[in-house]
Amino acid sequence: MIKYILSILFFLTASLSMAVESDTLSAPDVQDDTLVVAFPDTLTVVIGKTEIDTAAITAIEDFEKEREQLRQEIGTPGEVINVISFSKIFWTLVIIVLSYLIIRFVVKILETIAERSSKLRIGLKSIIPVVRILLWIFVVFIIIKGIYNPPKETYLAMWASAAIAIGLAAQDLLKNVFGGIMLLFDRPFQVGDKIETGKYYGEVIEIGLRATRIVTPDDSVVSVPNMELMNSSVSNANSGELNCQVVAEIYLPIDVDTQKARKIAIETAQVSRFIYLEKPIVVVFFNEVKERRSYLKMRIKAYVMDIRYEFQFKSDMTEIVIRELLQQGVIRKGDLF
Repeated sequence: MIKYILSILFFLTASLSMAVESDTLSAPDVQDDTLVVAFPDTLTVVIGKTEIDTAAITAIEDFEKEREQLRQEIGTPGEVINVISFSKIFWTLVIIVLSYLIIRFVVKILETIAERSSKLRIGLKSIIPVVRILLWIFVVFIIIKGIYNPPKETYLAMWASAAIAIGLAAQDLLKNVFGGIMLLFDRPFQVGDKIETGKYYGEVIEIGLRATRIVTPDDSVVSVPNMELMNSSVSNANSGELNCQVVAEIYLPIDVDTQKARKIAIETAQVSRFIYLEKPIVVVFFNEVKERRSYLKMRIKAYVMDIRYEFQFKSDMTEIVIRELLQQGVIRKGDLF
């Protein structure tokens, strides 16, 4: 009997405990802003009231979304390492060296053909810079697409980063490169022309991306930055033609027979092997005072058949005219200045 009563009491105690626990766990439904911490063994602790910062949670979620989107666009560090490896760098260097040798060989062939053919010389010289630029652009394209072949997003990010870095580090260089491109399209002169800019005069032998190279009469090579050529005046002697005007000057006594001197100058200039006879020969006279003496400066303007022989033709005209003037008694040796 006693055991039966104890069993009933134990059952009632257990039921009462379960009811109390159920009421405690359902309490958070009454207050949404009440923080409830439940532990094992049916222990539940209610810690006052608190407020949850929903803005902070939203910011964290947005950050996670942006990080995931950025990872998808540029790839993970492992993916970047896969794009750039030692073997790819090695083959890049190999292709650059081989391309340099091949492009140099092609340019050398074009220059040789231009030097051997008077008719093709100006045309070939003018397209050599364009050919060189196009070949290097093709080499860069082959390296990027053939060796690295990065994902589209990585490809765009690399180009954007490179453009920003180059733009900040090489502003003057980019100005000269832009000037070189403008010279190729605007064409105020071309390879093979005789130009004068600033204190330099000579034949244009190369229009590069950074500078233009000119050979002066004393056989010196001068590199003029392209931006300087774009911002200064340039005098072109032949403007793409093979022939150009050459001027020779001779000082004569003030009482010389100008008509006879002009006739001798024109006739003697015509016998030069460098003369271009399809254009006229002009002889003009100017009065000048040197060392308190008055002189007549005879200026002979004639055209040379090939601009490469400009100075030979000028020397030829001067020597022949002076010799004929002396032989025909128009001047005496003491009259020469």
